Amino acid sequence: MTAWLLYLATGAFAGVLAGLLGVGGGIVIVPLLTFVFTALHMPADYILHLALGTSLASIMFTSISSFRAHHARGAVNWAVVRAISLGILTGTFCGSWVAAQLSSRFLGGFFVVFLYFVAVQMFFNIRPKPSRTLPGTAGMFGVGNVIGGVSSLVGIGGGSLSVPFLAWCNLPMHHAVGTSSAIGFPIAVAGAAGYLLNGLAVDGLPSYSLGFVYLPALFGIALASVCTAPLGARLAHSLPVGRLKKIFAIFLTLMGTRLLLSFF
Repeated sequence: MTAWLLYLATGAFAGVLAGLLGVGGGIVIVPLLTFVFTALHMPADYILHLALGTSLASIMFTSISSFRAHHARGAVNWAVVRAISLGILTGTFCGSWVAAQLSSRFLGGFFVVFLYFVAVQMFFNIRPKPSRTLPGTAGMFGVGNVIGGVSSLVGIGGGSLSVPFLAWCNLPMHHAVGTSSAIGFPIAVAGAAGYLLNGLAVDGLPSYSLGFVYLPALFGIALASVCTAPLGARLAHSLPVGRLKKIFAIFLTLMGTRLLLSFF
């Protein structure tokens, strides 16, 4: 029962973040699932793989709820989503295959470094100046592969990378966040498929796992996040997002340090 409550709370928090900050929620889901899975004594060699795969699977539901709310406000640039999706799909699927071959310790260290990167980016509001236009077809394919590949290694919907990129390419910030929430869907689909397929042949995974996707956590997180993502999207248009990002950056730093100590 305690685990179920934690899954629901994680999903609720992740849903609000997906709509409010455009970060996909995985930046919170992965470390929290890591702590819960460790407490449940799941196989240590695959805790990060399960957390990453489950996070990406849950983002399929979070992103749908989030981008529908942003679309209702006219904040999703669907031309950008179509242009970048092929690169996103190939990069994420290949990245999930690479992640399945890596150790949990390496993935944990990579994730902590990424957490610190996002925290610094948010706290100091570091973003490239809107100084160019969107690249052509080949450029969008390449960018999509990079965003998808990194996202698959850290179990996120890609907002930490796609929002700065879209803002750099002169999309208004609300449109960058809304479009990023839609880009999160192909990232989640390809990433979840990759972790699921690469985990099917692995022995010793806990019951109710489908590859590297742990179904009880997926259901709890998806149920709560779908309900709260529209709330985050509404708050994004009314709250001081800059101030909230600073608070969230401090939270990420503390969580990353806790995760680092648990692995090293």
